[in-house]
Amino acid sequence: MWNATKTGLLMVMMTALLIFVGSRFGPHGLIIAGAFALIGNVGSYWFSDKVVLKLYRAREVSESEAPKLHTAVERLAQRAGLPKPKVCIVPSQSPNAFATGRNPKHAVVAVTEGTLRLLDSEELEGVLAHEMAHVANRDMLISTIVAVMAGAIMMIATMLRWGMIFGGFGGRGNRSGNPLALLAIVIFAPIAAMLIRLAVSRSREYEADAQGARLAGSPFGLAGALEKLQSASRRVPLSSGPATAHLFIVNPLSGKGIAGLFSSHPPTEERIRRLRHMTSI
Repeated sequence: MWNATKTGLLMVMMTALLIFVGSRFGPHGLIIAGAFALIGNVGSYWFSDKVVLKLYRAREVSESEAPKLHTAVERLAQRAGLPKPKVCIVPSQSPNAFATGRNPKHAVVAVTEGTLRLLDSEELEGVLAHEMAHVANRDMLISTIVAVMAGAIMMIATMLRWGMIFGGFGGRGNRSGNPLALLAIVIFAPIAAMLIRLAVSRSREYEADAQGARLAGSPFGLAGALEKLQSASRRVPLSSGPATAHLFIVNPLSGKGIAGLFSSHPPTEERIRRLRHMTSI
């Protein structure tokens, strides 16, 4: 419940930031930036499954090829009241998993070959339950909405920067005649938007952990899986970039210390601690 509330509060903060930054440039700048951000991110949202699956060379497998995997996914989909998603395997020895697709009817759950080798049946079901929770919560849609707003903020900040360079910050469409205030907006607004976006991603991971534990019927399979995945993925890293890192169950990128603020995932140790302290399922 708290994670859902936190997500809502963060999205309110992002909206307020967008309105504030947009007001510095006037309504036309806000509309233009929002339109460009919307087009880019909606395109990404609509074709995400095809793009991500191709990027990681994921291959859809039949029930005869991976009967245990299909059985587990089908069982969890029935518990969640969702259509059974497509099942794919990624040809990588780095253990990880992700879900994608624009809605539950077009969802895909993918695991790497390394995950299948590393985890026992209870742990694998915990991982699959986590990914099904992302599908049930429509986290792809939430991340797209936040990305649209963050993209609009960054675009407006870029427009303001060029306006300052060419002396246009005092123009009729700009409501701020203070160049220092504009400079602060140009520098800090994109950083704030990125931090809020990443915080939303972390809150959705916590929510998927909790809901995944309930779907699996126990938090211990997922907790054990996260422990193994974190350790093994450090030894055998997955070739991934920041644009897709948020999709995976464990972050393929490093995010310790201050870098944790710029991580799309909460600390794995904290996720495991919360799961093992769940008092009710």
